[in-house]
Amino acid sequence: MEHRKMEHFPCHESKIRVHLRMKIILDSNMLMVPGQFNVDIFEELGRLGYTEFIVPKTVLKELNMLKDRYKGKKKASVDVAISLTERCEILDEGKGFADAVILNLASKEVAVATNDKRLIKELKDRGVRVVRLRQKKLLCEE
Repeated sequence: MEHRKMEHFPCHESKIRVHLRMKIILDSNMLMVPGQFNVDIFEELGRLGYTEFIVPKTVLKELNMLKDRYKGKKKASVDVAISLTERCEILDEGKGFADAVILNLASKEVAVATNDKRLIKELKDRGVRVVRLRQKKLLCEE
């Protein structure tokens, strides 16, 4: 039996995940990032190791309400956000406001992508990984 020496490769990311299928919940404001800042959130989330994308049905309802409320560029961002949900698993769990449903679904195994400062604080207090937009051009995990 031949033994091979293990090669060590330098890390380009500050955190390396070894999970095969990392899940992340997307908030409405994260789904609007591509339309607002031209950032490919799925490419960025993939770079961070996320492979499964979850959108609570309450987030989809929130986006549909915003669609009726907004005009111009904001409405276009909402339209893009709604179309992006087709690449996600829609979970019909929980009633009430989107943030409350996200807080109930999030765990140490399921991260959340959001730019909502209040929600970020609550998630971090619970030990949940959070991904947010930085410098209007990339996503980072906290």
